[in-house]
Amino acid sequence: MKKFKIPISVLLLTIGIVLGIQFQKVFSNDNLQDGIEKMDNVLRLTQRYYVEKVDTPKLVEAAITGMLDKLDPHSVYINAKRLKNIEESFRGNFDGIGIEFQVIDDTLTVVAPITGGPSEKLGIQSGDRIIKIEGKSAIGITNDQVRQKLRGKAGTKVKVTILRYGVDNPIEYTITRDKIPIHSVDAYLMINKDVGYVSVSRFSGTTSSELLDALKDLKQKGMNRLILDLRGNPGGYLNQAVKVADFFISGNKKIVYTKGRRKEFNEEFDASYKSDFEKIPLIILVNKGSASASEIVSGAVQDWDRGLIVGTTTFGKGLVQRQFTLPDGSAIRLTIAKYYTPSGRLIQRDYKNLNKEEYYHDAGDSTLVNGDNLNHKADKDSSAKFFKTKGGRKVYGGGGITPDYVIKSEKSTVYTTNLLRKNVFYQFILRYLETKKQNIINKYGNNLKSFNKNFKINSSTLKNFLAFAKTLKVKFNLKEFNIDKNFIKARLKAQIARNFWKNKGWYTVLLNQDKEIQKSLSLFKEASDLAGLNNK
Repeated sequence: MKKFKIPISVLLLTIGIVLGIQFQKVFSNDNLQDGIEKMDNVLRLTQRYYVEKVDTPKLVEAAITGMLDKLDPHSVYINAKRLKNIEESFRGNFDGIGIEFQVIDDTLTVVAPITGGPSEKLGIQSGDRIIKIEGKSAIGITNDQVRQKLRGKAGTKVKVTILRYGVDNPIEYTITRDKIPIHSVDAYLMINKDVGYVSVSRFSGTTSSELLDALKDLKQKGMNRLILDLRGNPGGYLNQAVKVADFFISGNKKIVYTKGRRKEFNEEFDASYKSDFEKIPLIILVNKGSASASEIVSGAVQDWDRGLIVGTTTFGKGLVQRQFTLPDGSAIRLTIAKYYTPSGRLIQRDYKNLNKEEYYHDAGDSTLVNGDNLNHKADKDSSAKFFKTKGGRKVYGGGGITPDYVIKSEKSTVYTTNLLRKNVFYQFILRYLETKKQNIINKYGNNLKSFNKNFKINSSTLKNFLAFAKTLKVKFNLKEFNIDKNFIKARLKAQIARNFWKNKGWYTVLLNQDKEIQKSLSLFKEASDLAGLNNK
């Protein structure tokens, strides 16, 4: 038997290569190449040997989603279709015919034509039912199919056939599609002779310009105090949050800064714009649905003692994502840094050892009680690091923005929740206006103020509403109805007002029933004192 001798130089070289590979694995940050090869092997084996035919792209998407789930709650994968819709909503416009719609009883129904859009210009009205699109029946159409058929490139045309109550024959419209604005300022109005109100629903690419236009208009109408409503605002673009905060914060004060593992993601954003609203008494409304950009604005205002934060503790989303687009049009949003308020507070609350469902369910702070929290004794936590505002008040980090005055929203009863879930209010008012619309027009014309002051939901209308709810299988509960009776009547009235005056009508009516708004009106002295203003 022959013996083969390996030259010592070859042996040493081989050992060196093997050790080098092992050392590379040990000192590599994440063994990236090994992970890629492992994933590739699993996909190939699954595709080749699995008992049924495999949808490989679907598996890849699931793998990416699972991988990002192991990082934090806000690093996510977004498929191409969803990404397009998201970018559209934050861009501030889309191409289409310009209607808000619902599919009611299999029929495409116009909730409202969008102001300035092509449908409004042609005279399409709230309550119109679109029964044909391009001559083909639209009965049974889905929400996705509505978007596919009615949206399209600006300048293209689409023919629709409409049924309108009181008009015997169907009406045909040829609509030329156009750019349709998506507003982030839902509504703005004067609550009384000197208090302005603005509701901002998201921080899109047009938010700061929309808000500035609203503020200027309100100032001309006599506003010298402001309620900025950020309740339920999930955030959006960082640069828009900075611009909005800058409207109210003077000088070159810091608004927010970010810190990441990589130094290029460390940024600081300061106030630079001189506006007419830096001295106006300010109250910002927040709740557990206020996140990200909303928390940047409210955190900066709170740290500089610039205004009063009112409501409940915000969501606590202080992670910065950067979007990386993938070759197929999908994208990942990867957390690259964390947000900090001017005083140094981390906005992000703890998410370790929580799954996504637990993380989103635990938003806010249910332990707080209603009342004054200017010195933040209600949210005092011996384990949390505290910081100080410009005026020396203690505030705590790592858990969102806790309000200076706590006002908890009242929870609706199960009965009212079911009314909302079954869309009873809208469906009832749609039918109510078939016979009452002209009477309302004759009595109030375009006078929202008169409507708000004088129109009442009478007992007969309320009785008919309750009977209609039963037909939609909402079981009546007398005790719960009596608890929410005023809210139910206000909601019905607001639904009517929205038909004529859109969001302005809706908000004008409902703000009368809004406990946070009504309490905020009594807190402007505290807001002024906090900011060192002389306004009464």
